[in-house]
Amino acid sequence: MTNSLSERFRLENKVAVVTGGAGILGSVVCEALADSGAIVAVVDRDLDRARDIATKISVGRQNQAQAFECDITDEVAFGAVTNQIEDNLGPIDILHNNAATKGSDVRAFFKSVEEYDMSVWREVMSVNLDALFTVARAIGSRMASRGRGSIIQTASIYGATAGPDQRIYEGSDFLGGPINTPPVYAASKAGVVGLTNFLATYWGSQGVRVNTITPGGITSGQNSEFSERYSARVPLGRMARADEVALAVVFLASDASSYITGHNLIVDGGLSTW
Repeated sequence: MTNSLSERFRLENKVAVVTGGAGILGSVVCEALADSGAIVAVVDRDLDRARDIATKISVGRQNQAQAFECDITDEVAFGAVTNQIEDNLGPIDILHNNAATKGSDVRAFFKSVEEYDMSVWREVMSVNLDALFTVARAIGSRMASRGRGSIIQTASIYGATAGPDQRIYEGSDFLGGPINTPPVYAASKAGVVGLTNFLATYWGSQGVRVNTITPGGITSGQNSEFSERYSARVPLGRMARADEVALAVVFLASDASSYITGHNLIVDGGLSTW
């Protein structure tokens, strides 16, 4: 324990891995972790964007950020990247297991229950849940062997607390068309919560904490109709900013949450309390 309680929120020289690190939430989490002193590995399929994020993080900071390209559904490739991260940056202390996908056909991702194609289901599950497990296993087993570590896994309110209210999607527009919350998204994110609980009990005696972060809707370019309908359902009256979720990740990564494991931290403006 440090001398100052406030220092327990700091992540000085801890090595943090963020999958989906170039995405809407992941990129902001990378920056927040770096602001708290961590050395950040930005892992993403899009190496150019990951490099841009790592470069942005490194400007004006003494700590280091590096970009790593990987398709996390390739377990062998991710094992090699994990070795590369530890060779370059040091033993991994923190994992934000965050990468998710809408699949290769975004319009197919948003199809109705009656029209949903099982090939899309399997493609999404291969990232949102299957790879989430293999990533956690690859890094968590190393943490367990060293007797320390914090894993934070990204779920969703629609996999953790409630089913989606279809009425909020009327008149929506995002990514070139109308949107909804498809069944595979809810099912995959519910699986994240269950996996977190399992791993928290599995590695707890070896000093590894495993928690879930559950964001509500994050502002990311949705049209005003959707934003207004969604915000009307939220006690705080608005959608989340990515930094508000990122700061919750920092808390779960830090020693300030040293006695918290197997927990689902819901950051939804109160939506799930209705």
